[in-house]
Amino acid sequence: MTQPPHDEPTASSPEELRAQVEQTRQQLGETVEALAAKTDVKTRAQEKAAEVKEQAAATAAQLKDKAAQAAHQAQDKLPDPLKEKAARIAGQTRTAAGQAGRLWQEKAPEPVRRSTALGTRWVRDNRTLLIAGGTAVLLWLTCRRKG
Repeated sequence: MTQPPHDEPTASSPEELRAQVEQTRQQLGETVEALAAKTDVKTRAQEKAAEVKEQAAATAAQLKDKAAQAAHQAQDKLPDPLKEKAARIAGQTRTAAGQAGRLWQEKAPEPVRRSTALGTRWVRDNRTLLIAGGTAVLLWLTCRRKG
């Protein structure tokens, strides 16, 4: 046990001493809690991952909005004959995609269709994560190229 510094008075009564002991006990408890929180790597990593995920989702949403705005601006700049042609091509593309889907259902073996459906569902469920990962790769490639 350490002795109090010489310039600090000791407790004058047992009640005061108990109060000092309780205060020291509280401070020690808070210090232990703070140290335990710092050493809990798993929780800190999960918190950081959640933070990064939120930032990535926000960035992905901003990029999606910017891409949509750029597409609308580009579409607005097209002359009317090109707009009509683009609309016609979009309709043909939707028709061809529908035909391809029907053909896929008729010709693809069941295990292949099941695996593809599972993969498609996983992509839909993890869209934000995939967008964030793709964005991170693009940013890394951009920074790497500049450096």
